[in-house]
Amino acid sequence: MSTVSLQPSHNKIHAYWGGVFAMTLCVFVLIASEFMPVSLLTPIASDLLVTEGLAGQGIAISGALAVLTSLTISRIAGDLNRKYLLLGLTILMAVSGMIVALAASYPIYMLGRALIGIVIGGFWSMSAATAIRLVPQHQVPRALAIFNGGNALATVVAVPLGSYLGATVGWRGAFLSLVPLAIAAFIWQCISLPSMESDNQRKPQGSVLRLFRVSTVATGLLACGLFFMGQFALFTYVRPFLENVTRVSASGLSLILLAIGAAGFIGTMIVSTFLNARFYPTLIMIPLVMAAIEGTLLLFGHSMWVVAVLLSLWGMLATAAPTGWWTWIARTLPEDAEAGGGLMVAVIQLSIALGSTAGGLIFDRLGWQSAFGLSGLLLLGAVAMTFVIFRQDYTSLKKVTVRD
Repeated sequence: MSTVSLQPSHNKIHAYWGGVFAMTLCVFVLIASEFMPVSLLTPIASDLLVTEGLAGQGIAISGALAVLTSLTISRIAGDLNRKYLLLGLTILMAVSGMIVALAASYPIYMLGRALIGIVIGGFWSMSAATAIRLVPQHQVPRALAIFNGGNALATVVAVPLGSYLGATVGWRGAFLSLVPLAIAAFIWQCISLPSMESDNQRKPQGSVLRLFRVSTVATGLLACGLFFMGQFALFTYVRPFLENVTRVSASGLSLILLAIGAAGFIGTMIVSTFLNARFYPTLIMIPLVMAAIEGTLLLFGHSMWVVAVLLSLWGMLATAAPTGWWTWIARTLPEDAEAGGGLMVAVIQLSIALGSTAGGLIFDRLGWQSAFGLSGLLLLGAVAMTFVIFRQDYTSLKKVTVRD
C-alpha cells in the first residue's frame, strides 16, 4: 500500500493574499456566468427562437465541457506558467460573456456556453494547486474557503441579479454586465499573482487515473461523490418541497432561499477554522449533521419556521463542505494537486448529475419523503467512507512515524 505525504513542498513564507482575493473575484464572475441562464431562459429562448428546454441546454453543455477540461488541462497545459494559464482562462471567460451577449443564433449561444464550461473545469482543477503556491501550508484551508466564499456569494446573487438585469437591460445586457468584472479580475490577477512555473518535470506522467494507485484517493473520491450525490438529491428539489409540502408563500420562498444562501456564505467563512483544528472530524460531522437535518425534515416538513431554520443550517454546512474536500486534495496530493483537482471536478460534476437525476425520479414516483431519505442514506455513506479515509491516513502516518 502506498502512502502519501500530508505536507506540501510549496511551503511559502510569503502569503499572496492579493492573489487569493483576485481569484475570488474571478470565482464570483465564473459562477455568476454559469448560473445566469437559470433566471433568463424565457427571454433567451424567445429571442433565439428555440424552446426553453433547448435554451436550458446551455447549462448542460457548460457542465460537460467542465468535466472534459478538468480531466485533460494539466497535460494539455504542459510546462506553461500557471499564472499565464489562469490569465488565459480569465480572458476566455470575458470572451464567453461577449459571445453569449452578442449571439445572433442558437449555435453561437451554445459556443459561448461551451467556453464558460472550459473555464469552469480549468479553474477549479487548478484551485487547490494554486492555493498551495499562494499561501503557507497552514493557511491553505483559509485560502480555499475564500475561493468558495466567492462561489457562495455568486450562488446567492446570480439568479435574482440575472432576473433584475434581464428586466432592466435585457438578457444580453445581463451577460454583458459580467464582462467588465472579468476584465477587472484579469487586471487584478496580473498585478497580484506571482509567477508560478510549472513543475510537471517532477510529476509522474500519464493519465489522471494513475492517482488511483494512491491508497486513499479512490476511497476519498467515493466519499466526495456520495456527499455531492446526497446534497443534490435534496437541494435540486427544495423549491417544490417548500411550495407543496411546507406551503410557503412566494415571499416566504424567496426569504428561505436567501437564508440558505446567506448561511452558506457564512459557513464558507468559518469552516477553515474547524478544518485547521480538527480536519477529519469536521469532514465527518458535516454530512452526519446534514443527514440528521433531513431526518428531522421528514417529521417537521409542514412547519415553516422549523423548516426555515433547518434548511438554513443545512445550507451553511452544504456550502462549506467543498472547502473541506479541496483541502483534502491539497493535503493528499500536494505534489500532484492539479491532476487531483481535475479528477475531483469530474467526480463532483458527475455526482451532481447522478444525485439530481436519482432524486428527481424518486421525488416524482415515490414522493418527497423517499427522495429525502435517499439523500440521507447517501450522506451517511459519505460519513462512512470519510471515516475509512481517516483510518487509512492515520495508519499510514503511524507507519511513517514508526519507521522514522
